[in-house]
Amino acid sequence: MLLLHLKKPEEIPAVSEFVFVGLSDAPEIRLLLFVLFLLIYVATMAGNITLLIAISTDSHLHSPMYFFLGNLSLLDLLCPTITVPKMLGALLLEHKEISFSGCLFQHFSLIAVVGTEIFLLAVMAYDRYMAVCHPLRYPSIVSMKLCAQLALGTWATGLLNSLLHTSLVFTLSFCGPNRIQQYYCDFPPVLALSCSSTHSTELVILVVAGVLGSGACVVTVVSYICILLEILARKSPGIWHKAFSTCGSHLAVVWLFYGTTIYTYVHPSSTYSPQWDRVVSMLYGMLTPLLNPIIYSLRNKDVKCALIRVISQVRRALTRQENLAQSPSSAG
Repeated sequence: MLLLHLKKPEEIPAVSEFVFVGLSDAPEIRLLLFVLFLLIYVATMAGNITLLIAISTDSHLHSPMYFFLGNLSLLDLLCPTITVPKMLGALLLEHKEISFSGCLFQHFSLIAVVGTEIFLLAVMAYDRYMAVCHPLRYPSIVSMKLCAQLALGTWATGLLNSLLHTSLVFTLSFCGPNRIQQYYCDFPPVLALSCSSTHSTELVILVVAGVLGSGACVVTVVSYICILLEILARKSPGIWHKAFSTCGSHLAVVWLFYGTTIYTYVHPSSTYSPQWDRVVSMLYGMLTPLLNPIIYSLRNKDVKCALIRVISQVRRALTRQENLAQSPSSAG
């Protein structure tokens, strides 16, 4: 008796983990990159934590501008923390795998932080516009209540935007290659691995990201243009130097951040280049959080004075503690 076994078509297993291949395989280069990125990460943490301590402890900095700056420092702490520790582990221990759920969480967190920072920079530019162009009305219009509402709005918009991005990307099917051409779970390289049609997903993300990103960019640019025109209209001595020092450094960081993020998340996947995208993501993921405390704060006289006061208070507290520790031994 002949038995005929009908074979069912084999199901392609879903991807359960991804592998990062965006970093060098050469041991010497990996060690060099590890040291470099670790130093950048530590410097970024130190700069932003110091700034947050100064803003929260010094009463002279309890104003709308520094309230927003504190939010920016918090975002600049979160952004590299989402990606850099995993990258350092991959460089040092060669542990390049990440679970599907881990990749989803990293993607959601990063898009939320980057989106929130884009909207926060627009709010900060509007705050400076009101302070410079409408100084008499500024205290009555920009109250701390309004600042809290604006900050909450930026965080909420960033989270909702990230929820949309993540749900659209990770509800696609991933059943084939799982090697991500990046050092973290970013939108373009993950989307490139999907075995589903991504046309409608890309279209929705491009429209949403384009509208929100370009809207925030327009608010920022128009605000700084109005500030420059207001400063130049006053025709006081050395006005060009003052205008450049007031807006030049801020605009440099804003353009660096906006340009790199809009390039990463708004261009279609057909133009995706792994090598170029890795360089661009380094700029907004690591360089901008490092530069923000320097550009926005260390060139600011009020922040410098606040940092000096904080350091003096810490020194006095340490000296007092040492004296208390030595007094029992002296008495004995």
